[in-house]
Amino acid sequence: MTDTQNGLPSPYQHSELYADVPFKRFAAFVIDSILIFLITIMLIPLTAFTALFYFGFLGLVVSLIYRIVSLANKSSTPGMRLMAIEFRTHQGERFDLGTAVVHTLLFTVFMSTILPQLVSIILILTSGRAQGLHDFILGTAANNRTARQ
Repeated sequence: MTDTQNGLPSPYQHSELYADVPFKRFAAFVIDSILIFLITIMLIPLTAFTALFYFGFLGLVVSLIYRIVSLANKSSTPGMRLMAIEFRTHQGERFDLGTAVVHTLLFTVFMSTILPQLVSIILILTSGRAQGLHDFILGTAANNRTARQ
């Protein structure tokens, strides 16, 4: 079920694993962004409303924790679980804590800069495994969870 080069399934032999992944990744991103925003809003009263002065920073911290914890535990965020996709490493395994941290940091840096984000979008839409730039660097890929079972 895997390539000869790494542990990820071939997009040509197992296209069902990568079917609709670009759309699902986008939908999961929107869902996760809404959840992160709501969590951040709910934390404001706990800071005696001082978080209104550093709302952007608080949102960044919530986003990092949200993504790292969910990727380390289930290899997918809640939005990804709703869309039935998950990440796998270059060896075909689920993410561990280290991979989740590096993946999240690269994702965050690339999301905050225009050129790497554009490259990621193009790669997700054109590569066989729908990998973003951070996925290419780490050798990871998102695929359909239900097709693996």
